[in-house]
Amino acid sequence: MTENGEDSPLHHQNPANGDSAVNSRTLKTSLVDAKSSKEHKDALKINAKNAEGEFSPYQPRPPPQPRLSSKSVSVEETLRTRRLKNSQESLSDPVETGSSSDSLKEDLTASAQGGFVFREAATTRNDQEFNVRPLSAAASGSPVSRDRGSSLSDHGGRPRSQQSDTTDLRARPSKVLLSPVQPTGKLPALEKSFASATLKAANRIDGDCLDYAVSAKEKPSDRLHRNLSDSRLLENMGSDSASVHSMRSNYSVLSPIRPQDVRNRSFLEGSVLGSGALLGAEELDRHFPDRKVGIYIATWNMQGEKGLPINLDDLLLPTDSEFAQDFYIIGVQEGCPDRREWEVRLQETLGPYYVMLYAAAHGVLYLTVFVRRDLIWFCSEVEHATVTTRIISQIKTKGAVGIAFTFFGTSFLFITSHFTSGDSKVYERVLDYNKIIEALALPKGLPDTNPYRSTSSDVTTRFDQVFWFGDFNFRLSKPRAEVEAIIKRTAGGDMGPLLEHDQLSREMKEGSIFKGFQEAPIHFPPTYKFNVGCDVYDTTSKQRTPSFTDRIVFRSRQADDIRAFKYTCCSAIKTSDHRPVIGVFQVKLRPGRDNIPLGAGQFDRGLYLEGIRRRINRELKRREAMKGESTSTICTIS
Repeated sequence: MTENGEDSPLHHQNPANGDSAVNSRTLKTSLVDAKSSKEHKDALKINAKNAEGEFSPYQPRPPPQPRLSSKSVSVEETLRTRRLKNSQESLSDPVETGSSSDSLKEDLTASAQGGFVFREAATTRNDQEFNVRPLSAAASGSPVSRDRGSSLSDHGGRPRSQQSDTTDLRARPSKVLLSPVQPTGKLPALEKSFASATLKAANRIDGDCLDYAVSAKEKPSDRLHRNLSDSRLLENMGSDSASVHSMRSNYSVLSPIRPQDVRNRSFLEGSVLGSGALLGAEELDRHFPDRKVGIYIATWNMQGEKGLPINLDDLLLPTDSEFAQDFYIIGVQEGCPDRREWEVRLQETLGPYYVMLYAAAHGVLYLTVFVRRDLIWFCSEVEHATVTTRIISQIKTKGAVGIAFTFFGTSFLFITSHFTSGDSKVYERVLDYNKIIEALALPKGLPDTNPYRSTSSDVTTRFDQVFWFGDFNFRLSKPRAEVEAIIKRTAGGDMGPLLEHDQLSREMKEGSIFKGFQEAPIHFPPTYKFNVGCDVYDTTSKQRTPSFTDRIVFRSRQADDIRAFKYTCCSAIKTSDHRPVIGVFQVKLRPGRDNIPLGAGQFDRGLYLEGIRRRINRELKRREAMKGESTSTICTIS
């Protein structure tokens, strides 16, 4: 009977059909009971295996069969169920699942908001029930999936009083926020900003000529000009933006190098405009932004004395110079018998900042080149040649020795010489000059940077920058009494009245010697001839006329490439009858090609170590002496 009072269609069937229907229902009930008992036995077997440890405790159990609904499920509900399962499978996909704790919490929160809410909504329906698994991929082999499946199954198996409320899960944020890490101590203050002036090629000299001593009276601004090789580099250095980036990454003033640049740069060939050339414009501008290098030249006739000055700081590191230079070239005439001892003393004076690039000799003529150790990689192979001007070639007291090399793309030639002596032998001295420029066989293997300006009869035309210095022996053509009277009137002033009688100045104006060379203005007294150990000119029986015998001249292929900043004598060294003459020059540089044969950083390592060892011992002795003076003070009470 239906709700409208009409008979059901089943009541109109005949009795036979009714009995068969009853039998079919009884058969179905028995089948269901048998199936339920089979499922019960399977569950008992699974529990037994779990108790024996055959299965992992994190392996999920197979879901129970869904109950058959008395009514047909609509298409919309079926699509919604499939959509939910797909979204849950995507959450448990091992490819998309991360390993961080934050991602696990986010997925768990999402599954709680999605899977559990749907389960509650499904179980409240009277017409159908669905047992939807929260994560369909929980049976996969991924540890993350097993952890998620066990956590959700545990959540479902807990009593309702212990289960978390889904509304709380919705209110929680999906991203776990961590508290910021606080520093354990006070951060150090930044003393200086590295974004300051560009790198300087020259270095400031310490006031006490010591490497690592800091003067208490030193101004903060002075620290920016210290040598870049100092151990206080990171504290006192000012650099450009490229060096700032390098310091943040490598704690170095050198610009970082990309691996691709290392692969591409062969250092065997290149062009001036090539960006990867070791001697090219990029490297030149990085080390010398203004493309100018500092050169310090000293020439001294030592008179063959065995004893060397106790201290050579006044010769190489004068206190009136603000910066040390990049190259130090020292030429000696009538040098001391022990040439190696002389070179060690030079290395000891210049210290660890400089290395000896090359040294050559011709008898008692010594020529030594020192370079800042961080610039040695840009020097080519070094060549030297010698010429004797004596009739007998075995006597090597007069002549010349030259050293040539290329720095970046600029070729240099340094010559020290000793011409014929005598007040009236001007012609012989001119002959010495002509013989030297013709016979000095340089360059040998170095490429000529400008062969169109070179001549085979003059070695000085085959190089970009040429410095010639030594004891030229040109005198003042004036009686000694008149010369001394002029010196007294012009003491510390203009030496023009004396230079009017200078033989070398006259010959240069006539063009018979040093063609194309220049000389800086002279503002120092004659450097020859003194009594040894004092500032008195020759008082011997010969009564030599004071003269400017020791000179430095220079020439360049391009006009104004060489600029003289200092040209004076060193009056503090008095162990010879000559006073040393020093000159400081600024020279223009140009980029070069990588086909220039490089020196590959070669220098005299043994000399370097011996010089530094002596320098350290000298400093230790000085400190011991100071300590002894402080402890030997005796206080008396009167």
